[in-house]
This record gives sequence, structure tokens and C-alpha cells, in this order.
Amino acid sequence: MSELRFTEDHEWLRVEADGSVTVGITAYAQNALGDVVFVQLPELQQYEKGSEASTVESVKAASGVYMPLTGEVVQINDQLEDSPELVNEDPMGEGWFFRFKPTDMSEVTALLDQDAYDRLIKANDDA
Repeated sequence: MSELRFTEDHEWLRVEADGSVTVGITAYAQNALGDVVFVQLPELQQYEKGSEASTVESVKAASGVYMPLTGEVVQINDQLEDSPELVNEDPMGEGWFFRFKPTDMSEVTALLDQDAYDRLIKANDDA
């Protein structure tokens, strides 16, 4: 598995061998949401960085999942349509949301690495 990257909106990204990037929400985000009951997955199309690509609903709230970089969604995790609880059980594994091909792959490295994300979480918890 390649190195994970993160956004300030608590999405994780992993570059796959085929050059696509897998996206999901972090365990921190899943914990904040509580039990996930529904996931609206994105269309297989181009999205701009920062646009809402997906929605996750829990017993506590609904939250957008934002496109971390500009690119085309090429695959969705359709298991989540029937089993949204996968996000609770394995948010950074089987609970992934979608894969996309970024317009500019070099932008992935500009996202938060694990240390920077851990500092973000600590700052959120301390606030």
C-alpha cells in the first residue's frame, strides 16, 4: 500500500498502482459522525477540487465528501449502497467511497501527510 495523504476535511487518499486515487473518510471523521446509515456515491464524471462529490449520512448528521483534487471519478464502491456500515467497520479500508484519476497527479503530494494530519486532529481535539 502506498503512503496515505489527507485533507483538512478528513478525507484520506491512497494512490493505486494504476494511477487512480482511492478516497474515503478517516476514522476520525467516521467516529465524529457515528453510525453511518446511508452513502450517496458520486457519478462517474469530472469534478473540480473542493466540489461535493458524495454525501454520508449518520444517525447524528449528514456530511459532504469533497473532491480533494480536480479529476474524473472512475469507480465507486457500490458495496456501500447496500452496506453503508462498512464505513463504520473499516473506514480506511473496505469503507472507501470512490476512485478518481487526478488531472495533476503532482497535487497529491501537496496534501497532508500522516504527521500533519495527526497534528490537525490534535488541534481539533484541543479546541
